Amino acid sequence: MSLSQSDLTRIALDITSGLSDHDRFSRLLDTVRQTLHCDAAALLQFTGQQFTPLAIDGLSPDVLGRRFILSEHPRLEAIARAGDVVRFPANSELPDPYDGLIPHQHEHLMVHACIGLPLLAEGTLIGAVTIDGFDPNQFNAFSNNELRTLSAIASASLNNALLIDKLEKQAAQSQVPSAFGQTSLDAQVELIGQSHAMQNLQTELSVVANTDLNVLILGDTGTGKELVAKSIHQGSLRANKPLVYLNCAALPESVAESELFGHVKGAFTGAISHRSGKFEIADNGTLFLDEIGELPLSLQSKLLRVLQYGDLQKVGSDKSLKVDVRIIAATNKDLKQEVLAGRFRADLYHRLSVFPIIVPPLNEREGDVILLSGFFIERSRQKLGLKSLRLSPDSITQLNHYDWPGNVRELEHVIHRAAVLARAEAQSNIALIRPQHFDFYNQQSKTIAAVPTSTGSKSTLSQTNIKQTLKQATENFQAQYIRQALAANGNNWAATARALDLDSGNLHRLAKRIGLK
Repeated sequence: MSLSQSDLTRIALDITSGLSDHDRFSRLLDTVRQTLHCDAAALLQFTGQQFTPLAIDGLSPDVLGRRFILSEHPRLEAIARAGDVVRFPANSELPDPYDGLIPHQHEHLMVHACIGLPLLAEGTLIGAVTIDGFDPNQFNAFSNNELRTLSAIASASLNNALLIDKLEKQAAQSQVPSAFGQTSLDAQVELIGQSHAMQNLQTELSVVANTDLNVLILGDTGTGKELVAKSIHQGSLRANKPLVYLNCAALPESVAESELFGHVKGAFTGAISHRSGKFEIADNGTLFLDEIGELPLSLQSKLLRVLQYGDLQKVGSDKSLKVDVRIIAATNKDLKQEVLAGRFRADLYHRLSVFPIIVPPLNEREGDVILLSGFFIERSRQKLGLKSLRLSPDSITQLNHYDWPGNVRELEHVIHRAAVLARAEAQSNIALIRPQHFDFYNQQSKTIAAVPTSTGSKSTLSQTNIKQTLKQATENFQAQYIRQALAANGNNWAATARALDLDSGNLHRLAKRIGLK
């Protein structure tokens, strides 16, 4: 069998039709797999000496979140350096990056057919297509010229998609920042996720990044507010200037003013020299004020003056200093409630919240848990020095059904701990993460064994009467428990938050998500 003209035409039409990049890439992989009758395929983008999966077919879903560093994956390195079709011998000793990552197969891809197609644009490597088949002779019928034609079509599709994405960002920002792309690759921030909630977030970031508007980032603990702040800075006109970080919650009130505005020698006991504050250090750049809701009231008025007039006074000095600083602030508190409670200045709130951005909690990002898991697994594999680290099918199910109250930060810690435990049990440098390696596994098992009913009694659940997903059951329990707490506290939300040991803002967002508000 060989590639017919109709096959190539169908591929070209599929990937140039009016689809989103994600759909177009998925269609390409599906068409390639059907045409070449391969068992697995992947479309990868090449940036910063690593391959990033854009679409996969026939591979474990966590592959989409992995990042394959060239120096650690000899087959991918060979594809990157070849500049032409690469046919790996069926018995090649080079480790395959997808070992153990093709569902329903053995742990290792020992003898199999494998082809790599480098994707080039004007002589520069921009990506690759990898094709795997379990039959060692699976692709013998296809000539290198036919595969080069397929590679050229895929290259054009990927290059066009990247150009369109660049133009869309330019249109959203109205102007291309001069320093965009000049930040070192190691410092580049990647917000991983393909859910609708993350697509909306990315759109908002592309709109606001290249303005000088102050941004207020809202979201639960562990959602990634600091990464969002870094992404905004890197997409701004100030990207080649400092991004200065300050955690307001960790500031003792006695030194907070000095940290923000600096001090002169002799201003107070211990001030043995002049010191620049965060505002002065961030001049012409960006100042990220994390946990802004914890800033003492006494400092809020002084911060407001800097935002309004751009001048500050160091502690112990009567001279004004002009600064040009963009403010990005973040909090997990409901600042509107804080204003009503008299703990936060209304004028400062309005000055900060010119462009509010809400970072979605992980349990509202459908499909992103496994992508992020793949990212953290690959990072753990590198740190632990493992040749291969993967998730069992049951562990994927567990990850998808857990509610993630600690969001992305909790997921990262859970994956790293599970990886350490899996390595300890492994007989070689190949490890498999199973459900028992998760620290929430036993807790979930106990919860399932005895779930409170509406009458307060306990019912033992069997396999036959479980009619809800774990997420639905958890949300129903949360709703019932919050209703009871509300009734016990006279329908006072603030008192209920204190009784439940929850931040008021987090409680309000949870109540909205599960339909109580």
